Amino acid sequence: MAHVLVVGGGMGGLATALLAARHGHTAELFERDPRAPGTALDRDFFGWHRTAVPQANQPHVLLGAARAVLRDELPDVHAEMLRLGARERHELDWFDVRPPARPGDEDLVMLQARRIVLESALATAVRAEPGVVARYGEPVSGLVAGGSSDSVVRVTGVTTEAGAYEGDLVVDAGGRRGGSERWLAAIGCRPGVVERHRTGLAYFCRWYRLPEGREEGPRRPWAVTGGSFAGCAVFPADNRLFAVTLFVHTGDPTRSALRDPAVFEAAARAFPPGGAWLGLGAEPLSGVLATAGLDNRWSAPVDGLGPVVSGFVPVGDAVTHTNPTLGQGASLTLWAARRVARTAHQDPGSVRFAAEYHAWAVRTLKPWFDFQVVADGAIGERFATRAGRTGTAREVAALFDCALEDPEVMRARARVRHLADPPERTYADPEIRARVARWLAARPDYVPNSGGPSRAQWEALTSG
Repeated sequence: MAHVLVVGGGMGGLATALLAARHGHTAELFERDPRAPGTALDRDFFGWHRTAVPQANQPHVLLGAARAVLRDELPDVHAEMLRLGARERHELDWFDVRPPARPGDEDLVMLQARRIVLESALATAVRAEPGVVARYGEPVSGLVAGGSSDSVVRVTGVTTEAGAYEGDLVVDAGGRRGGSERWLAAIGCRPGVVERHRTGLAYFCRWYRLPEGREEGPRRPWAVTGGSFAGCAVFPADNRLFAVTLFVHTGDPTRSALRDPAVFEAAARAFPPGGAWLGLGAEPLSGVLATAGLDNRWSAPVDGLGPVVSGFVPVGDAVTHTNPTLGQGASLTLWAARRVARTAHQDPGSVRFAAEYHAWAVRTLKPWFDFQVVADGAIGERFATRAGRTGTAREVAALFDCALEDPEVMRARARVRHLADPPERTYADPEIRARVARWLAARPDYVPNSGGPSRAQWEALTSG
């Protein structure tokens, strides 16, 4: 069995260390922050400033793919999340009467919780796991090289201020702001491949708590909706909390006004989901939290010749950072953590191991990264021009709107949403295409992305 050194103690690092130990390995986890997530959820979520994880207080969702990893590999973590207040929602519960079940419907369940709930549950399990040593307040400062094979530098450990630590495999779970590119260059590795796509989107969210005695918000509407220049989404979470998010183009002149809580709330109420949830008399728990300058980033330690390093693999945002519009990040992170744990016994320091991990990532993670890029490109272009698009865009929008009325189309959409089936196969299914075509034919005046205020109304709302 292997000794795995994990760089970073966020979601991906905790999951990798825990899964590695559960598969018979030992793990050491290195985290720059001196504290670990605890069970005082609101204190940690709203009061803990995590400079290395700026997205920590933004909404997160755990899709069916992430839930399946927890349920199958880490059932104690899944149970702890539920104990801490996470809630589960089946996609087909959108309908007043759930359609007859089909095989695979069990994968269409979302685990609704703030990121801190998952991290707290993982940290609790890590503390009780004898095969894991967690070193908080001890950031990694570099990598130890132990020779090379076929001109590929082999990593054999990490360095911190306390000294050097040896391991069979180093896992980079330090996120997109980690120092791995610098560390790899310092030990003589060739530059790896980085693919980056700017989204052109800015996000503004605010957290609320439902009134006492109300455990759930409205069953609908709560999904993403929007027009040609802005959108709104509600993210139900744990313990009666939910977040309302507005998103606009980074070049929109009204963007800065959304930082004002009064302006934000007025604008959010103009969209069906925001109006429905805020109309319940929810208590605001935070100011307006802004995130901008996001990109979709694929980073792999390979080049045209193959792996640039062995004994070192990335997971989570270190390999694929995706914009939050589709909520894929946690699922892709847990998939990678599970892959490492299941294969770390197979000569993890070899070039072959590095090549096979990369091939797996390209086969398993990259298609979903590419799907995110295409989806964000369409949204960004629409918002940038502040005008709806026609043709194919109309058909794509119709598929999503048709799903709200047709259970079969909803099931297909949900299987893509929860990373159970690839979009190119599911959306090309003749039956699904025929159902959407009939839906469109019955609505000759259908205009996509029509939910929410007009541009004139939006500018009036954001002018203060």
